[in-house]
Amino acid sequence: MIPKLQVEAIQNGSVIDHIPAQQGIKILKFFKLAQANAKITVGLNLNKNNGQRKDLIKVENTFINDEQANQLALFAPDATINLIENFKVVNKFKVQLPEAFVDVLVCPNSNCITHNEPVKTKFYVNKRQQLKLKCHYCEKSFDHSFFNELD
Repeated sequence: MIPKLQVEAIQNGSVIDHIPAQQGIKILKFFKLAQANAKITVGLNLNKNNGQRKDLIKVENTFINDEQANQLALFAPDATINLIENFKVVNKFKVQLPEAFVDVLVCPNSNCITHNEPVKTKFYVNKRQQLKLKCHYCEKSFDHSFFNELD
């Protein structure tokens, strides 16, 4: 029997679990976690119990707050955040889509005023059928997957 290797536990920090496969690297880039000079463990394409795949991120000495968790929902709407203190989970919660994203995303419409004026971008979340984001300024709507493809 081949022993199963375990990922090292973290003493203090955050674990982002249930990230859809292929989204972990995008989350690292988006939140600039690799620049935080913290110990990071990343699991890509890990097996889930149902045969599907997921990504996982553990970041030592960094605690994901509610605002960051809501932004994370754009990439991983079913993700969970575990906050760890002294090797124990002290809080566990699911991410939730906010009503709007403010100063987080760049409007894809090159004619939008946000590209030429010093204003914070703002996108309203439309959760009806397929998740869409509507720019507050130019009022154009974009499929959320468009933002997931940005580097």
